[in-house]
Amino acid sequence: MSFVEGLPEPHILFDNQYRILAANAAYRRQFSPDRSVVGRTCYEVSHRFSVPCDQAGESCPLARSRESGQRERVLHMHHTSKGEEYVNIELAPLLDASGQQAFYVEKMESLRVAQGHASAQGLIGRSAVFQHMLTLVARVAPSMATVLLLGESGTGKELVARAVHEASRRASHALVPVDCSSLPENLFESELFGHERGAFTGANAARSGLVEAASGGTLFLDEVGDIPLTMQVKLLRLLETGTYRRVGSTEQRHADIRVVSATHRNLDQMVAQGQFREDLYYRLSTFPIHLPALRERIDDIALLTLSLLTRVAPQRKLGISDGALEILQAQAYPGNVRELRNLLERSALLCDGDTLESTHVEQALKSGRRPVGNLLGQIHNPTQILNPSDDETKSPMVARGALKSLAHVALQGIVASHTGSRAELAKQLGISERSLYRKIKALTSP
Repeated sequence: MSFVEGLPEPHILFDNQYRILAANAAYRRQFSPDRSVVGRTCYEVSHRFSVPCDQAGESCPLARSRESGQRERVLHMHHTSKGEEYVNIELAPLLDASGQQAFYVEKMESLRVAQGHASAQGLIGRSAVFQHMLTLVARVAPSMATVLLLGESGTGKELVARAVHEASRRASHALVPVDCSSLPENLFESELFGHERGAFTGANAARSGLVEAASGGTLFLDEVGDIPLTMQVKLLRLLETGTYRRVGSTEQRHADIRVVSATHRNLDQMVAQGQFREDLYYRLSTFPIHLPALRERIDDIALLTLSLLTRVAPQRKLGISDGALEILQAQAYPGNVRELRNLLERSALLCDGDTLESTHVEQALKSGRRPVGNLLGQIHNPTQILNPSDDETKSPMVARGALKSLAHVALQGIVASHTGSRAELAKQLGISERSLYRKIKALTSP
């Protein structure tokens, strides 16, 4: 027990019945400053549960350790002296003389880059898909593995990249973002690697690049799918050898960086079409993390709404009615959290009081986005939106991130207005009855 007390991170020792036998000062200070924890169960102290975590819908590290016989790690939401926080838990079983698990040592470390309450900044959420994403962030952050963030526009890829950086050993150094979609091809290499004086017209002085600026820290390549093919081979060399050259120089430089990249594009498809190097793809995607769309985490909209309102209307203490929240939770959000923020900002401007009502949100919806009917009117036939071709998914007529949600809404309207048989509807849409059945079933799937 004196061993646990001497550790700087929060640690507890408990038995097979979840009873805490010892807790060091760091644990008492963070998780129960006003009350003794010895003799109480870990699940009651950490979660206010009356039963073990696995019986309350959580992943229990003790139960997992019993099953695996090994050390286990999970991410939990714990009650702390500062409110509820995400906590990384690492549990190690201790064996008795007969080789059976008798006691457990649990180490806890707060994951400060994400929160489960509305007053927080940055990553906010409590839904299952959000917590799964955070679990992956917590797993990969301490390593040097390259991370590829995959998700639609507006899902918060830069916030997740920052979370990976701040939970890593490089957090004291810089996180340098590179917007690959905004850099012209002729300037890409110079911006990334720097250049020497006279390297090209206008290069009147030597200049370091973004790779050097990220030295000791993390280089975040946003929209990596937009990197020109001519630059992809040079980026691959950087990842494989850790070296690069400034434009106009023969001197080889060493890069002490960790690379996190992000894209909303389908890189697998781009590789198949010869638009993205396969070897670079594998270098970038050592550890891919999918960022859930907002429609996949509806349970988080209430938290996000309260947090976003403090940002879009910082001088006002705005609340939201249940009716308004229900409308927000019913939207498809092809623009994800970015779209929710814009919707809330419009709603706040339309509200003179201190509570957003359903009328404010409805008015903001009407003024802020083209009606679905107008969008559908630009499409020559229903099959086009329900079964878009590759060319149509690239069309500026409908944003790529919105296409799937738009198809969902379109089919709902078509099914609701059709009075004939399913066979007739399938024929009208130009698809088989089986395909129609699958699409209708998907409408009602959770």
